[in-house]
Amino acid sequence: MLIVAAYDVDMKTEAGAKRLRKVAKICERWGIRVQNSVFELMVNEHEFILLQAALKSVIDETSDNVRFYRLGNHFENKISFIGKSPIIQQGGDLIL
Repeated sequence: MLIVAAYDVDMKTEAGAKRLRKVAKICERWGIRVQNSVFELMVNEHEFILLQAALKSVIDETSDNVRFYRLGNHFENKISFIGKSPIIQQGGDLIL
């Protein structure tokens, strides 16, 4: 399923800057960045639970925020954009 994750990390302290980098690294492991703090993540239910646990262990729940939008398995017609398209199209083959 396709999940869109958007986050806002409080950057008022050095610790906030470290959390921001950690949140981005976790999201990069699961998907592609489409905006500065927005990722498209192709995960199954189990992976989604692991992703949420990883993010929860990093953020400060009193000052940071992570939102997840479930677009499901039939997301192709639910996404439109103007401008540059991501290099990797979700759901396609990725050869490393």
